[in-house]
Amino acid sequence: MASNDGSLTAPLIFHCRLIPPRPDFAFTMTEEEKKLMGRHADYLRDKLREGIMIVAGPVADPAGPWGLLILRVGSEAEARAVIAGDPVSRSGRGFHYEILPLISAIV
Repeated sequence: MASNDGSLTAPLIFHCRLIPPRPDFAFTMTEEEKKLMGRHADYLRDKLREGIMIVAGPVADPAGPWGLLILRVGSEAEARAVIAGDPVSRSGRGFHYEILPLISAIV
């Protein structure tokens, strides 16, 4: 990846955890919420095609499902921009992401 000054930088890997607005969200979505999740999935597919997303999907946590998103980007600011552009982040419906950088990764 090229930095702002044109030098090459190693991509960074970020673990992003999408916390839904309620623990049973995956099982109790309204029709409107299902449409929102469809827009969310379309957005992530675009990020996959762009080479930014490595993998994404719901996690079957006994405490309640949540969304996993693994990003390969040039900076934390870029990861935060991806998250900010996600339709669920912009929806105002109580979703939020936790973002953590990996110290190292084998990909």
